[in-house]
Amino acid sequence: MHITVFGAAGSVGSRVVAEALSRGHEVTAAVRDPARAAALPPAVRVRTGDAGDPDDVAALSEGQDLVISAVRPPAGRESELAVTTAAVLEGVARAGVRVLVVSGAGSLTVPGAGGATVAEGADFPPDWRPIARACDAQLAVCRADTAADWACLSPAALLRPGTRTGRYRLGADELVVGADGSSSLSLEDLAVVLLDEAEKPRHRQVRFTAGY
Repeated sequence: MHITVFGAAGSVGSRVVAEALSRGHEVTAAVRDPARAAALPPAVRVRTGDAGDPDDVAALSEGQDLVISAVRPPAGRESELAVTTAAVLEGVARAGVRVLVVSGAGSLTVPGAGGATVAEGADFPPDWRPIARACDAQLAVCRADTAADWACLSPAALLRPGTRTGRYRLGADELVVGADGSSSLSLEDLAVVLLDEAEKPRHRQVRFTAGY
């Protein structure tokens, strides 16, 4: 497959790139600043473009099999996430290319909590609330879009660097939790989830989640 990754230099995007290359896919890293792509593998094709510009997104998606959007705004600019996602959806729709959007876990409901979401929990860190609200808005943008071929992945509650196991469980709008009640996923296995979905699509115009 030919895959364009927005946010390729980030913590999620860089692992997506590595996983895609390990499977033999051809990867294009779309970056606003080429210097940010310096640490990416030499096999990656680097192209300059802005995920917030539908024209750039369309141009960088043209001729590709899939786009993965793993962009994250810097602290203090979280509100840009929904705007950027809208631009990505418009661009890929023009190009006729499927997109996988990486979001957050905050809006997932917690099993046994009467419909309460992760972000509504008393132990949810206050400094995570701005990005959680931004991810809520991002998901709303996706759900309102009927033109693009999208799927939105909300990962487990705890997402951190770790080991690639290749094992995970999928869900829809409810948090995936383990026997001990925790919800976690390594960044490496998040990339596995995305590439498995890329190769064998199971979700169309819906949000899904994954965890151990």
